[in-house]
Amino acid sequence: MLKIPYRLVQRLILAGRTLPSQKDWLIAIAILILFALIYLPIGFSLGFLQVQPKFTWHIVLSVIMATFFMPGLVEEGIFRVLLIPHPTESVSAKNLWISVGISWILFMGYHIHPFTPAFFKESAFLIGAGLLGVGCTIAYLQSGSLWTPVVIHWLSVVAWLILLGGLEKFEI
Repeated sequence: MLKIPYRLVQRLILAGRTLPSQKDWLIAIAILILFALIYLPIGFSLGFLQVQPKFTWHIVLSVIMATFFMPGLVEEGIFRVLLIPHPTESVSAKNLWISVGISWILFMGYHIHPFTPAFFKESAFLIGAGLLGVGCTIAYLQSGSLWTPVVIHWLSVVAWLILLGGLEKFEI
């Protein structure tokens, strides 16, 4: 019974201690750019994204600090690190892909539960969340580190909130 929680704690420790290499960061940057190239046209065409920069120091600092922890660190810790075997774990490809699929489904389900804002259930938001989940999963599996998916998730949310109208959606 204690095996599963111990394994999960070990995953968190290992992923948190694994520092990304320069190659890992370059791949993370490529994932972030690819995400932007795919999602920005979709988000703008569906009217979900709008250029609405918010540049007061208070807003920028608050968003940068808060989003690092939630959704960045918390969501990536749960949906990538806890639910997907670490790349050093010996698991079959089938079990790995089952874990990845379950992780992605739970990640998407988390964004549409009854207590989330209504706009979380919009197709444009869900497309972005789904793509972001895929990108963060790839970054985690490639690097074995918690930090590459955290930074991808964090920077995406910061850009959306500060530059692309995300804060306005929460104010409505």
